[in-house]
Amino acid sequence: MKTINFTQMIDGTKEEYDFLAEMEKPYLALTADRVLSELKSQGEDSLTGYKITRLEHGLQSATRAYREGADIDWVVGALLHDVGDGLAPQNHDRFSAEVIRPFVREEVSWVVEHHGIFQMFFYGHHYGWDKNAREEFKDHPSFQACADFCERWDQSSFDPDYPTETLEFFTPMVKEVFSRKAYDPEVIKENVTIGLPELTPS
Repeated sequence: MKTINFTQMIDGTKEEYDFLAEMEKPYLALTADRVLSELKSQGEDSLTGYKITRLEHGLQSATRAYREGADIDWVVGALLHDVGDGLAPQNHDRFSAEVIRPFVREEVSWVVEHHGIFQMFFYGHHYGWDKNAREEFKDHPSFQACADFCERWDQSSFDPDYPTETLEFFTPMVKEVFSRKAYDPEVIKENVTIGLPELTPS
């Protein structure tokens, strides 16, 4: 069989769906490569006006997370927290969260999903917005993690002079995370809150 015969899904046979499942495996295996390609494109086709590109912002955020001793879920979450900017600029936070959700701890995907409203704490008042809109989530177990993520790794990562690691440095981490079994309970760890690593006095 080279292609299926049906033109409506309802008409498909088990043999055809088994065939499609096999055809999907190599495609799924290349998810990390497609994500990295999208991230790389943010270095070429980026929002203007900032001192650095969106790719550099993601790299800088991930570098800060890595250097603070964050685990791989946090590092990859920081790297990809704005990966949705190109295709979903009006809801990039939720888009980015869906990209990583099957492969990281629930806490991390929640933080990425909500970082947009939490970031408003630092600039919302300049647009007449409620900078404290994040208080809507004050009782959520990951509230503090999201507040810390934004303060330590996101809002602070627009510095062209910060010594940032390269995309090649983070590529093995991205590939490791996206090679996990999707929605594995041992990975997702629902209702587990770890938070960001504690900062050590310098």
